Amino acid sequence: MGKRREGREAAVQYLFSCDMHSEAQESQLETFWTLHTAKAGTRQYAETLIKGVLQHQTAIDEHIRGCLVNFSFERLSTVDRNVLRMAVHELLHCPEVPAPVVLNEAIEVAKALSAGESGSFVNGVLDRLAKKLRPNEPRHSRPAPAPNQDSEPGEAHQIQNRE
Repeated sequence: MGKRREGREAAVQYLFSCDMHSEAQESQLETFWTLHTAKAGTRQYAETLIKGVLQHQTAIDEHIRGCLVNFSFERLSTVDRNVLRMAVHELLHCPEVPAPVVLNEAIEVAKALSAGESGSFVNGVLDRLAKKLRPNEPRHSRPAPAPNQDSEPGEAHQIQNRE
């Protein structure tokens, strides 16, 4: 598992904890890292996501509410709600991360940390949000082009492993 995926999972775990306790404080973040060991790069990425979500949570939640169909925000599972928050933050504030990567990573984190059909549910909500938040960007990964005589060796492999 890559450091960004680990960072995303750690961020969702921390946000879950904050959601369950109805509060988020900087001091709690240090306590979290005593319980959740992570390498420096993973921790740095997770903290960037955590701080971004907490800073923009009201606006993020409004975006999510606006895309729920026949479902209330309050009924979302705590894990799914925080996976969505993290992904919406990335869609809004991390333009260097392609939308397909944001969606795929959120789906995988939901599958790993949640239950049942969470991956499909998260996919549906984020697909609607990506259409609104990044209308000119594709939402699905494109297959890598087959290597040909004009490409460098390993070029197709590099395209597939951008994130």
